[in-house]
Amino acid sequence: MEGAVILLEGIRFAYPGGPLVVEVDRLEVGPGLILLLGPNGAGKSTLLRMIAGVERPGQGRIAIHGHDLWREEIASRKLLAYLPEQPELTPYATVREILQLVCRLRGVAEAEGSRALERVGLATDAARSVRQMSLGQRRRAVLAAALVGTPPVLLLDEPLEAMDRAMRDEIVAWIHGAVEQGRTVIAASHEFDDFAEIAHAGLAVRGGVAALHALPAGSAERSMLLDRLARGLGAE
Repeated sequence: MEGAVILLEGIRFAYPGGPLVVEVDRLEVGPGLILLLGPNGAGKSTLLRMIAGVERPGQGRIAIHGHDLWREEIASRKLLAYLPEQPELTPYATVREILQLVCRLRGVAEAEGSRALERVGLATDAARSVRQMSLGQRRRAVLAAALVGTPPVLLLDEPLEAMDRAMRDEIVAWIHGAVEQGRTVIAASHEFDDFAEIAHAGLAVRGGVAALHALPAGSAERSMLLDRLARGLGAE
């Protein structure tokens, strides 16, 4: 793919002592919204965690804008924002401290972190430690971290899960805006109706094998294909 932002080559991943979980011979992803689809347990979250640099594949190479994820960690990872399904945050840091760190890593003013906390409704909870927060509040905290700056690659794992209507609308608008800015967004979501019309491709994970699928222009055909890929049925 010309202008590929994310490149995976020869990827093989398995947890210690377990079977192969994800297998990718070659995958190139360019700008736009890529919907990550497949049934539960297919390997979607593991694939996102590998692209985010959380899990290291047993074999293969991952590059972000040409920077090897594990050999050029600073150059590659500063280009990423990762929103995990499970909010993995250090328990004793305050929310404000976490956002201040994110701002420093992305080279933006700390005021942007404060604005992100306001957007997710945590401005009055900034002094609380992570361990004092509910699961829903922790999800909002990791969302606030993803909102900081304009990293060219967004990796989102079930971004709408456990969010109220107002927050879901905010997230949908943010993703639409990121796509309009020409950023690369890979989003795993069981609720893809809000994104179907602007999606550039479907990335299906089926039996641990990931494959990119072009989407038809027609709304009905597009929705039908996305539904098939989400169910693990394949494109045909």
